[in-house]
Amino acid sequence: MLENIPTFQPRLKVFNKKQALAIHDAAVKILDTTGFCMEHDGVLELLLDNGCSMDRENRVTMPESLIEKALLSAPKTINIYDQNGNLTMPLEGENFFFGTGSDTIFTIDLETGKRRRTLLNDTGNFARLVDALPNMDFSMSMGNPEDVEIRDIYIRVFEEMVQNSNKPICFIADSGRDIRQIHEIACTVAGGEENLRKKPFLFNYSEAISPLHYPENVMEKLVFCAEKEIPICLPSGCNAGGGGPVTLAGAMAQGIAENLVGLVVHQLTHEGAPFLFAPNVSVLDMKYTVVSYGCTEWSLTQAAFADMRDELYQIPIWSFAGATDAKILDAQAGAEAMLSIVTSLLSRCNVIHDVGYIESGHTSSLEMLTMADELVGMAKYFAGGIPVNEQTLALDVIDRVSRSADNAIFLSEPHTFAHFRQAHFLPDLMDRARFEIWEKNGKKDLLARCNEKTRALLASHDIQKTEQAKQAIPAL
Repeated sequence: MLENIPTFQPRLKVFNKKQALAIHDAAVKILDTTGFCMEHDGVLELLLDNGCSMDRENRVTMPESLIEKALLSAPKTINIYDQNGNLTMPLEGENFFFGTGSDTIFTIDLETGKRRRTLLNDTGNFARLVDALPNMDFSMSMGNPEDVEIRDIYIRVFEEMVQNSNKPICFIADSGRDIRQIHEIACTVAGGEENLRKKPFLFNYSEAISPLHYPENVMEKLVFCAEKEIPICLPSGCNAGGGGPVTLAGAMAQGIAENLVGLVVHQLTHEGAPFLFAPNVSVLDMKYTVVSYGCTEWSLTQAAFADMRDELYQIPIWSFAGATDAKILDAQAGAEAMLSIVTSLLSRCNVIHDVGYIESGHTSSLEMLTMADELVGMAKYFAGGIPVNEQTLALDVIDRVSRSADNAIFLSEPHTFAHFRQAHFLPDLMDRARFEIWEKNGKKDLLARCNEKTRALLASHDIQKTEQAKQAIPAL
């Protein structure tokens, strides 16, 4: 009998410990010398009462001791549940989970193929599609709908996601007003605030302003989430050449510094509340002044941040994948999406969003999301490694087929039928048919196949909700 051989799972590394420490030390120095602007009076008072200082220019500086304390108190595991109360996203170690993005202004119409403004119904369709796709783990709104009053957008899209999916929800809010209303809705769905604290099915995405600026409304949301124990991530907008230095190391140091301010405020508000580490460094394209969603640099920096998590922080991290700068679902879209999916997965980022974005995050695409789901499946297969044991080595099968007198092949072996579904990745959208069969089936390209599958899923998918969740929906 073979010994039980653990399967090695491929892993991408970008930083060694010395590089990680150098970036961290630079971030600490930024906060100790350059400092930051804080517009929230209550948070400013909290920081000054706990060892921070403010200079004549109203810039706040932060001592390293506060940062170290916050890093120690932040939980290393964050459990996120679906709306039925099942643990579906245990954020710890090398676990990874994929989901969509938010706030696009445009979408590609599934019927006409034309780019148009997003509507509330689009958020529902994206949530429903996420619920149906096997490799998508959470929903985001994927749009700022044109047919909703601006002040109510985030409330209405949250309602739409709750009604059209059972999976966890990453939500956006603008201020204390709408985040309180979203929290009330979530409490209704969960069966009360205490249930929601114990089993959160939502987590918040918010952003400070780079470089090193913290508006009042951003901090209001951060404090609210800390008090209510709603998991939150607070990425910076530190894109190299725009919101931060053009060099990746400098942009990363600034992004870490911006995130550390959020972490410190969060932990001072409620020690031990769940916080996702979320530095965020893409690049500003120097030719078109567009923040790139398909660039190699973003994939590289988030892999390096994952190394910093492993070497220094141990806090679950936020990242991106499955997006593109292409304007339609074409070869560029597939290439850029696959690069970010593979690298985010191989570097073991934890919460991976923006799947389904095209046009540099300005436009959403249901077909792009469907295609990316299969790309994630392919990447998961690769990252799983190759199991080596008696069954997979198949020495008895090799011996039997090799000795066969009738020129048998492995295709007819019971071993093949018993193992092929697990041994191989079986694509649904990637076409492997012989030319004649592809021609007979209508010569459909990948976009057509994605459109066809998306329509079928939206038409047939049944959302599995508990009675509690079902009863909460009519009240929304």
